[in-house]
Amino acid sequence: MSMPFAGAAAATEMLKQAGLRPWSRCLQHQLETVQVHGDWPRWQAAIEQMPAPFTDTVILDRAAVQVGTGPLEDPGQGRLLQESLRALHPWRKGPWRLHGVEIDTEWRSDWKWERLAPHVGDLEGRRILDVGCGNGYYAWRMLGAGASLVVGIDPTQLFHAQFQAVARLVAASSHADLLQRIHHLPLGIEQVPENLAAFDTVFSMGVLYHRRSPIDHLVELKQALRPGGELVLETLVIEGGPDKVLIPEGRYAKMRNVWFIPSVAALERWLRRCGYRNIRTISVCATSVEEQRTTEWMRFESLSDFLDPADSTRTIEGYPAPRRAVVLCNRAE
Repeated sequence: MSMPFAGAAAATEMLKQAGLRPWSRCLQHQLETVQVHGDWPRWQAAIEQMPAPFTDTVILDRAAVQVGTGPLEDPGQGRLLQESLRALHPWRKGPWRLHGVEIDTEWRSDWKWERLAPHVGDLEGRRILDVGCGNGYYAWRMLGAGASLVVGIDPTQLFHAQFQAVARLVAASSHADLLQRIHHLPLGIEQVPENLAAFDTVFSMGVLYHRRSPIDHLVELKQALRPGGELVLETLVIEGGPDKVLIPEGRYAKMRNVWFIPSVAALERWLRRCGYRNIRTISVCATSVEEQRTTEWMRFESLSDFLDPADSTRTIEGYPAPRRAVVLCNRAE
């Protein structure tokens, strides 16, 4: 069963108008052939029943992406809005403030944004690809920073449903024109045509260590960038020299699909070998249990459950606890 994607035609036209014709020619077919998740009808029903009152307030440059100024005047509508959003549990990236509903997500994604935003500089007028964008929190922040176009891709259909829920509320606002500049596609990097060379900035945050071939991923990201364009890469790292790479025997912090965790020096070497220039590591920090944690909007296990209870510097499997680096670099001209 294929996934119904009401925005296929609009997204195709958007890519065409943005000069991304190689992708626009195949996008509609890609979207029409996405296999639907078994919970998709339930998620879609929750979105369709969700109240979407008019508002003049859409705020994209604060910690919480905000639509509306406060709780809905009709308490029944307010409860229905909260129920609809809770039906899309778990919420991992945020926070969000939607007509008075405060969504306290697993990740304080605004902390990561605060670490990197001063270094990525002015995004005004830039065309951005956000790879592994989750529910689109960062994509909205990029739009708030002035991007002319943000295309987020992530194959997890729950995240696509969460983006649609926020977009439904924005569509009912006086800022509905924002939706012409932001798109969330339930696709992976493999669906981006080779050698597209079209985006001014490509973000890949929390993706590299999930790829069986990290070098191929770095090449895919480079091919999406125009010559001279900037990559913003955020990933797990370990301490050590340029030859140090952790390959977990099984799980890492209870995650099944972690393949390679390099040192910062090894990562910078990978980037050079892949044809990036002007490589600079702007942040390296341990992930804290205040930044990633269980909340009422993400009730499953989180970081505190993934660490050794007797030694928080190690994972439950005995590996070094998560440390994350943000690296900026440019595709060679």
